[in-house]
Amino acid sequence: MPPHLRGAGLYRSAAPPRGATSHDAAAQARRHRQQRRWATQIVVIHELAGRACAERGLAPPPDPRPMHLLTIPESDAADLGSIVAAALAHSPAARALLAALEHEQHIPETAVRDYYDRNLDRFLTPDALRRGADPYAAPSDVQPYEQVRDAITRELRRAAARRAFFDWLDAARADVEYAEGHEHPGDPTHQDHEHRH
Repeated sequence: MPPHLRGAGLYRSAAPPRGATSHDAAAQARRHRQQRRWATQIVVIHELAGRACAERGLAPPPDPRPMHLLTIPESDAADLGSIVAAALAHSPAARALLAALEHEQHIPETAVRDYYDRNLDRFLTPDALRRGADPYAAPSDVQPYEQVRDAITRELRRAAARRAFFDWLDAARADVEYAEGHEHPGDPTHQDHEHRH
């Protein structure tokens, strides 16, 4: 091996650092396995979404973002789980499918009104927020339903689309067979499964 490549990239020695224990090596190997399983899921979702888009006649736009600039909003990782959030950030096909599912969601007016009535604290006026007003004490402290109706509808449609995406994904992954070592990180059939997403 040329001297300038020693210790670099793929040529780096696999020997544990001096002072490392077998426990450290085992933990590192477990992390590598979990990372491989996690990355496999991203690729699988991208491929399945591409097939679903083709079946629906959807043409995902090309994604101009380089992979190394991929960022995932923390709120998406918390709401969706890191695997689905990363797949949506990486895959134009997954995003196109989610957008199509969102377009298909019908939110009844009664559901929008019910959400408003049950969550008045989310619709306090700026002045009421500054005063720390009780949203259920003075109706004048709450933004009128007509002002926030469209935003609520969008939020409920988005939430319904995400549920539909998860339902689609569960069904689409049901027949996927993984090579050993590439199973889902949360698959309880392998020893070092993790339930974190």
